[in-house]
Amino acid sequence: MEVVLLERVAKLGQMGDVVSVKNGFARNFLMPQGKALRATKANLAQFENQRAQLEATNLETKSEAEALAGKLNGQQFIVIRSASDAGSLYGSVTNRDAADVATAGGFTVDKRQVVLSEPVKELGLHDMTVVLHPEVQCTITINVARSEEEAELQSSGKSIQDLQAEADAEADFDIAELFDDVGGAAMDDDDEDDRGPVEDAPAEDTEQPEV
Repeated sequence: MEVVLLERVAKLGQMGDVVSVKNGFARNFLMPQGKALRATKANLAQFENQRAQLEATNLETKSEAEALAGKLNGQQFIVIRSASDAGSLYGSVTNRDAADVATAGGFTVDKRQVVLSEPVKELGLHDMTVVLHPEVQCTITINVARSEEEAELQSSGKSIQDLQAEADAEADFDIAELFDDVGGAAMDDDDEDDRGPVEDAPAEDTEQPEV
């Protein structure tokens, strides 16, 4: 199907371009979202009559998107999820989750604006692209952790593997220290056994000499 684009569409073209696309893509995505019209003679004429208005609207929304991108780009948002010790989530984090935490953080973001090839299934820091306008996008980071404390550590640059290694090392140290204490107590007992029973000191002769 041939359509005329009403705005720039990535990998397709700019506003006013007539492009050929699959019927399903046109009917299910481009036309319902107001991104294109079927390239009929009447629609092409309608587009030309509205081009100036469409370009002005596009410029306005682009400016607004650029202003938002300047504030949103580089922001980090925390998503708390349950996960295994190895870092695998018991579930996943989707573009809806990313949009929700960004919106809760004071930014208006729709799930359809968050580009995510597949759901996130591991703890850690995950960069995601947010398309605010056909010509404007930015990047946010989703910090997926099991707690606020873990999220803070991940923000400082520590991975889940680093955190697990530190926890294991601390556990090993506690066990070693426990065995040292037990061993030291046992040695003290052995020392007492080697010394044997303490003999009573000889009693002093308290008898008085005969006169």
